[in-house]
Amino acid sequence: MKAGIVGLPNVGKSTLFNCLSNAKAQSANFPFCTIEPNIGVVNVPDHRLEKLEALVKPQQVVPATVEIVDIAGLVKGASKGEGLGNQFLGNIRETDAILHVLRCFDNDNVVHVDGSVDPIRDKETIDMELQLRDLESVEKRLDKVNRAAKTGNKDAQKEVAVLNAVKEGLESGKSARAIAIALEDRAEYIQPLQLITDKPVMYVCNVDEKAAVEGNTYVQQVREAVKDENAEVIYLAVGTEADIAELESYEEQQLFLEDLGLSEPGSAKLIRGAYKLLKLETYFTAGEKEVRAWTIQKGFTAPQAAGVIHTDFEKGFIRAEVIAFEEYIHHGSEAKVKEAGKMRVEGKDYVVKDGDVMHFRFNV
Repeated sequence: MKAGIVGLPNVGKSTLFNCLSNAKAQSANFPFCTIEPNIGVVNVPDHRLEKLEALVKPQQVVPATVEIVDIAGLVKGASKGEGLGNQFLGNIRETDAILHVLRCFDNDNVVHVDGSVDPIRDKETIDMELQLRDLESVEKRLDKVNRAAKTGNKDAQKEVAVLNAVKEGLESGKSARAIAIALEDRAEYIQPLQLITDKPVMYVCNVDEKAAVEGNTYVQQVREAVKDENAEVIYLAVGTEADIAELESYEEQQLFLEDLGLSEPGSAKLIRGAYKLLKLETYFTAGEKEVRAWTIQKGFTAPQAAGVIHTDFEKGFIRAEVIAFEEYIHHGSEAKVKEAGKMRVEGKDYVVKDGDVMHFRFNV
């Protein structure tokens, strides 16, 4: 599962990517600095892992991770192949969620591809290109299904009705995710098309240092513009985050953050947001050798969660021994949780909860 960073050229995508991954993607003050997508595997900040480490004192700690992709900047006309359009659209189609970076700061020294700062115009430029590409996909499918619908096929007729509703929405400037469609119809007819504008999105407002704590009017404009999209909006000062990431010691970073009035880097909030956007959750295993965060899809059953460790665990699943994270912290150790009768034994139908501390019993 991976989230793709998208936006117009020169809005701070590669700088943000560098902050998140500590990779050094080239970033410069001109368009199309990123050609090939950069991929970074990013640790997910989780205070629960730190608490478990303090109690268990393991030999090593392994955090959950999320994959972030820095994709080339898109320009007007990309759907017709302008700029790096075809490559951009192909790369973004391969991601599972979108982190859409919008420039929300004024600085005459940093050029804007359209000559002025206007995050709503920038958003609409990219939305339109993505919607045009999705429209091609929908029309292609409609051409195929219409033939079956004309023979009286009821399923095909229903699909045509749903696709026409999506087509009308896209033509009116709506993204697929904002078009009102019944969940079962979306799952059956829309998701197989892998429409780009149906992917979950987080708008990342790149502000200046002065707006790092409370945002600015640009951020307010973005919130208002996306209120019907069921999308999250966050803001962070990407340039400042880059300065923080360059500091060598944790203590120096904390002092910098305190001076700004921040309790943690904005990038930490963004990474957790991306993890949530991808509908990912975490369960833990905790022992003397290792405390580890395991990444699962929301709604995974215990055998599916066991399979993340090893496929044999899922095939031979017998049961799961489960401790709620809060119980583990409250009692202070696994032994004390058992004494208090708070360890549960769960079977194959158990749906894992975010934060569960688990042991699996299996037989291969």
